[in-house]
Amino acid sequence: MASVTSPFTTTNASFLLRPNSQTHQPSQRSFPAPRACLNESQDHHRVQLNRRQFISQSAAVAAAIAPPLTLIDQRPAVAAEEALSQWERVYLPIDPGVVLLDIAFVPDDPQHGFVLGTRQTLLETKDGGATWFPRSIASAEEEDFNYRFNSISFKGKEGWIVGKPAILLYTPDAGETWKRIPLSAQLPGDMVYIKATGDQSAEMVTDEGAIYVTSNRGYNWKAAVQETVSATLNRTVSSGISGASYYTGTFNTVNRSPDGRYVAVSSRGNFYMTWEPGQAFWQPHNRAVARRIQNMGWRADGGLWLLVRGGGLYLSKGTGITEDFEEIPVQSRGFGILDVGYRSQEEAWAAGGSGVLLRTTNGGKSWIRDKAADNIAANLYSVKFMEGNQGFVLGNDGVLLRYLG
Repeated sequence: MASVTSPFTTTNASFLLRPNSQTHQPSQRSFPAPRACLNESQDHHRVQLNRRQFISQSAAVAAAIAPPLTLIDQRPAVAAEEALSQWERVYLPIDPGVVLLDIAFVPDDPQHGFVLGTRQTLLETKDGGATWFPRSIASAEEEDFNYRFNSISFKGKEGWIVGKPAILLYTPDAGETWKRIPLSAQLPGDMVYIKATGDQSAEMVTDEGAIYVTSNRGYNWKAAVQETVSATLNRTVSSGISGASYYTGTFNTVNRSPDGRYVAVSSRGNFYMTWEPGQAFWQPHNRAVARRIQNMGWRADGGLWLLVRGGGLYLSKGTGITEDFEEIPVQSRGFGILDVGYRSQEEAWAAGGSGVLLRTTNGGKSWIRDKAADNIAANLYSVKFMEGNQGFVLGNDGVLLRYLG
């Protein structure tokens, strides 16, 4: 599953992230003071006997408590929470304030990948994401623009990048060289997502709902839908779609399933839309929850997940496109959850504001908070899993977490 999420609507050398362990301290115990002699004329022998008894009893008590104190001092710090996290933070050579937006790896070489984001950020790795170095693309630096790179995708050695202002880049050699592909000035909306689909082929989506496909390296594009979502809603506003009259004409998020279906959330979060290959128009859907939708995407079993503002998480009942959802309790601490990524049908991770990181091992029925990311002062916008155990969480201020498995 691939996704792109706009972080600006949110209320989105290395070290292992772990919570601070608390070292146990030996407990301090108080003993009653010996009874003072009230009569100084008492028999001296009796006083000496009392003193000997006290010393003997004190030594016995000290001997009794010494082993536990010694054992406590020698115990290591509790390690249960240390093993909780399965992520490490990777520091990147970029300026503060950069928001990471997408990441992709070359299928034939899973050690070779790229991460991109705002301020024309493009970084490359050749060791599976442990270290990264900046990449510059001459054709993207010829004009006086500070591009926001939104999406990247590879199929074989062919790769694509789209950004804003409108820019389309193509590589035939796994990113060794990048070529800029000219685009029409009449392109409706900003390009927010691209998917490499085959030999010289790709699928591109704009935030106004235009879907285009190419089969000749991007020199020609064919529209897959007949109209933008604004036009669709103007035709169907009388069909009962709640909030359509307030629609601003753009998507907040777009997510694609492995079989080519899309789910997109309106910029106001008041409804969502779906599209399947072969359909001529986007299909509007009322939201099934009271709060506005933050993001939606596809589960590994083909069902949908839905996030609402304020930290709520919902799962669709069954698989496929539906408007029937049920809420799943999560420990989001009141912060918004911004994205969900499935590593398998059973394991998935959710990420959100103020370092919120949640994990499920039963397909989403229950979630446990990973406290190891609590000390990250950043919003986590995107969760990405590739083939095998490869996974990443992307956030603002250049935050990148790498899955350890």
